[in-house]
Amino acid sequence: MTSRMFRPVRGGLVSVFFALAMTALAGCSFEPEEKIWEISGPVFGTRYHISVVLPEDEARLQQLAEGIEAELEAVDASMSTWRQDSELSVLNRTEDQSEWISLSEPLFEVLKRSQEISELTGGAFDVTIGPVVNLWGFGPEARPEVVPSEDELASALSETGYEHLELRSLTPGLRADTSQYIDLSAIAKGYGVDAVARYLDSEGIGAYLVEIGGEVRVQGRKPGGDAWRLAIETPTSGERQVNRVVALDNKAMATSGDYRNYYESEGRRYSHTIDPSTGRPITHNLASVTVIADDCMTADALATGFNVMGYERAEALAVRENIPAYFIIRTEDGFETHQTPAFSSYVTQ
Repeated sequence: MTSRMFRPVRGGLVSVFFALAMTALAGCSFEPEEKIWEISGPVFGTRYHISVVLPEDEARLQQLAEGIEAELEAVDASMSTWRQDSELSVLNRTEDQSEWISLSEPLFEVLKRSQEISELTGGAFDVTIGPVVNLWGFGPEARPEVVPSEDELASALSETGYEHLELRSLTPGLRADTSQYIDLSAIAKGYGVDAVARYLDSEGIGAYLVEIGGEVRVQGRKPGGDAWRLAIETPTSGERQVNRVVALDNKAMATSGDYRNYYESEGRRYSHTIDPSTGRPITHNLASVTVIADDCMTADALATGFNVMGYERAEALAVRENIPAYFIIRTEDGFETHQTPAFSSYVTQ
């Protein structure tokens, strides 16, 4: 990764417009000895924007920038399906997965959390859906935007199922009774945010905002004591409009929606979000869902699972589990919004 930069944030806004459904809104009053500095660069096919609070120190910022890049490179080298040499790609090319395959601690951690969320959502979140994602043209094996045939879809779907995976924790490993192709695109970005947050914690940075392609985690407060304020976008293509603003401290937030990554064929729109139960892109009227959690990989995966489930099922689960979630539903007249009781305490406007 290259082309990183860092700069002080001056004025009223942190200059980050999140790629999925949010933007970070920073305040303008802070003590002279500390500033909000932004470190940014490319990663995972998108960009990262990291705001840290500390006194002006170019050498310290350079050290942090290099450490952040090292953390993100390690995640990419472990979990990318776009890199042939990644740990995950090597695993996916293993024809016989019936014997235990050793995993790094980070990859095991992400797969373990993935399985837990698959169980929680009744399979609406499923990292084994990779072959179907590829078939629809949304994965690294992207193809012309042609809708797959029924036979192609049935064949790809028969190769999936999170229940085929078995994890071993004592010495991290995985095996599968039917070899699987695993796609972590709905959780690895969130894990990348968490990895950077842990690095900043280890470096003694008490206040920061970490954002990668729309997934975000914050710690502490801005100079002056204000909380980090994050805006959730109205899910419309081609424009950015704030729908709701929340204030967070020591929390993560992620949004999943059907309005950014899609294609159209023969007059129909196909979302990149695939329902593992049907193998088809989602078609319900839930336009976006935002989830707040203690860590970003959980928020990332839950937002995807809820988006697959649709509003009624997802809202019932979120309320039952006391999960802060915010739903934007597409209607004939525009959009309507709903939030769980656990989400309400974070809303500022």
